[in-house]
Amino acid sequence: MSTLRVLPLGGLGEIGKNMTVLEFGDTMVLVDAGVRFPTAEMHGVDLVLPDFSYVRERAQRLAAVVLTHGHEDHIGAVPWVYRELPDDCRPPVIARRLTGAMAQSKLDEHKLRDVPVERLEPSEEIGVGPLRLELVHMTHSIPDAAAVALTCELGTVLFTGDYRFDHTPVDRRPPDLGRLARFASDGLLLLCGDSTNADRAGHALSESEVGPHLQNVFARCEGRIVVTSFASNIHRVQQVISAAEALGRHVVLLGRSMVRNVNIGRDLGHVTVERSTLVDPRDMDGLADERVVIVTTGSQGEPLSALRRMAYGEHRQVRLRAGDTIVFSATPIPGNERAIEETIDRLYQLGARVVTARDAPIHTSGHGHREELKLLLNLTRPRYVMPVHGDNKRLRMHAEIAESLGIPADHVFVGENGRPLEIDAGGARFADRVQAGVMLVDGIELGDPADVALRDRRAISHDGIMFVAVTVTAQTLDTVSDAEVVLRGIPLAGDEDALIADIRDVIEDALDRAADEELREIDLLQQILHDDLARFVYERLRRRPMILPVVIEV
Repeated sequence: MSTLRVLPLGGLGEIGKNMTVLEFGDTMVLVDAGVRFPTAEMHGVDLVLPDFSYVRERAQRLAAVVLTHGHEDHIGAVPWVYRELPDDCRPPVIARRLTGAMAQSKLDEHKLRDVPVERLEPSEEIGVGPLRLELVHMTHSIPDAAAVALTCELGTVLFTGDYRFDHTPVDRRPPDLGRLARFASDGLLLLCGDSTNADRAGHALSESEVGPHLQNVFARCEGRIVVTSFASNIHRVQQVISAAEALGRHVVLLGRSMVRNVNIGRDLGHVTVERSTLVDPRDMDGLADERVVIVTTGSQGEPLSALRRMAYGEHRQVRLRAGDTIVFSATPIPGNERAIEETIDRLYQLGARVVTARDAPIHTSGHGHREELKLLLNLTRPRYVMPVHGDNKRLRMHAEIAESLGIPADHVFVGENGRPLEIDAGGARFADRVQAGVMLVDGIELGDPADVALRDRRAISHDGIMFVAVTVTAQTLDTVSDAEVVLRGIPLAGDEDALIADIRDVIEDALDRAADEELREIDLLQQILHDDLARFVYERLRRRPMILPVVIEV
């Protein structure tokens, strides 16, 4: 009998970039392929992906990529994964209708139109090599959320995806508790459960309760309203549209991802809106302020998001002003708090009013609280539990919840990215670690976190850059004219002209020494200049700027 391996490549010890590999025999299935946003020190980086080298190196074994739902931290890496796979090793993406449509849109953007995207609904079951695949309807903050059940001869592994037990969801489709309970009667081998809110007591507020509170907030606003939320939170966008229509306001969608996702939602019947409600941003100026609701991205303070650009006066179509109300219908992802607070502070500086979930119940989490985690554990009664989708604190708290319900401590596995859990007829245990870090998206290219470009950006952002151009005679290395010295971003301790004069003296001394030693190779001269200038600047300023010397012979 083969060994079952469950290998997390992302999503453990962190919030975001969820990706897990399941292996049985010669078959490998990838569950989710997500991203997270870069931290402040990742200068110029657009996205952070899991290091999926393990998958790329075994591409011929990859039988399917299965997606639980359409949020970026679960599907954002899909096109990047397929870009790295050989043309003859591109298995289908399997997902429900909305999730599949969002994945298809991302693949199309990357011109990966040959990747098959297969729709699978909860009433269906398909074979993937020796495995049986089933999706179970769950509720989250986006329609068509699903848990993924993969069954082999050892038993069934259930990946919950992101979920909460919302019994009154906006689309009136509560989670399939009956199917979850049948896993217990059939015998569930392993539960890989969402841990995001393992630290929060009770139950999450129903999404359907958010809509009336949004309408109450809107009713008290006299000027323009700007609502920011996740572009993939289709249910929340629908609630905003419904509140706007109830108060006779038009809706303007801003942000490419917001427009794209709403259009997909409308096509699939998840978003309903009167034709006259939506207004093109170019026509917004013709409307009275009290008739406008703008729905935009930027709830996490992302540097290039529409709201961030509005806050700093850089948006081409919207200029915020006193009298506007900005509604944050989202909560910060851990790590984004600083960027969000900076954005909010800037909005106040512009004279806008800001409403957050601290001021009114205008947001609810899509992740179950402690009592919901307990309900799922009691419904499915798994033999083994591996908490996923959470930082180390929440993984540990989820493990403690499982143990409090009677699951033996040695059957609960608090893992980490790159550490596979192996299960066979003899039991379950962790195996040796494999490579699992991050990959960085810079523009349209994938890079390594130790990439030279990223190191250079960090250096420039901290200590600045110095550019030096020197023209010398080929035989004597005498300077033809004063060296050109350009300083950018270097904190100066005194007069800049005096500093540049001293830098030119250092250059002359270095060239004289090189001439005495008969060192005339351009590369060597540039290295000597670099080292001497670096030593001088550090002694003078206690800084290590990037130094770029150029020597030209005449």
